[in-house]
Amino acid sequence: MTPRREHLDSLAISLLLGCCLFWGFQQVLIKATLPLVPPMVQGCVRFIGATALLMLWCVWRRIPLWQPDGSLRAGLVAGLLFALEFVCIYTGMQHTTASRLTIMLYTAPFWVALLLPLWLKHERLRPLQWVGLSLAFSGVAFALRDSLSSGGSWLGDALSLAAGASWGLTTVVLRTTALSRVSAEKLLFYQVGVSAAVLPLVAGAMGESFTLDYSLLGWSSLVLQAALGAFVTFLIWMWMISHYPATRVSAFSFLSPLSALVFGALWLGEPITPDLMIAMAGVGLGIYLVNRRR
Repeated sequence: MTPRREHLDSLAISLLLGCCLFWGFQQVLIKATLPLVPPMVQGCVRFIGATALLMLWCVWRRIPLWQPDGSLRAGLVAGLLFALEFVCIYTGMQHTTASRLTIMLYTAPFWVALLLPLWLKHERLRPLQWVGLSLAFSGVAFALRDSLSSGGSWLGDALSLAAGASWGLTTVVLRTTALSRVSAEKLLFYQVGVSAAVLPLVAGAMGESFTLDYSLLGWSSLVLQAALGAFVTFLIWMWMISHYPATRVSAFSFLSPLSALVFGALWLGEPITPDLMIAMAGVGLGIYLVNRRR
């Protein structure tokens, strides 16, 4: 398996912060683009564009993608789980509020923490780390609590929970199969490549259609989502999952929904409330406890 570092160093923390901050901004960007580009079409363009960029990157860096290495079956499973996550997200947002979807989606680190140690004992969390993980999740729930009581349905909640489970299970597959021995580029290729093939079929079934007649904001959003969202930051995340404990890396994902609230407040001119500051402190403390050395 890929050699792993037991603790997150300054490089890892910096990269994770950058990824999670951008993903928070991307949530606001996707929402702002919805009146211009349907959600599933946004996903299609993201992953088709990311697949093309990844292949160009691999040609430039001479990184093999097609060499047989015994990872194909696991790669297809990971790719289908990854695609399922986004199908559930884009479908679920039509049946529930963004806040409820976010809470269910960010159960993913718990799936990783519960399932991954069944195969990899060194990924098991200590009691204090479980406290940290729960505290970080509670911080997100606290920040979104005012909008949790309206607009939901059992179907929307089920799809949102399935998205979180799919995200967590994707991480488990990446770490416990032949995929643990392949490059970060190949890990990402399986996921964005399968999604680029699956999501257009789902978009067509949902009646969404693609057009070239988008505004400057629409195209700028799609380019950012593909280049930075689905290529650069996902490639960094794959490298992190390959080189550091996945349970500790996953805890940083709780920063994304809070950074989305911050970017949303800045974009829409809304105030950053004391509740959000309390939630950010809770998430920060939780991440610290998960990654605190013995």
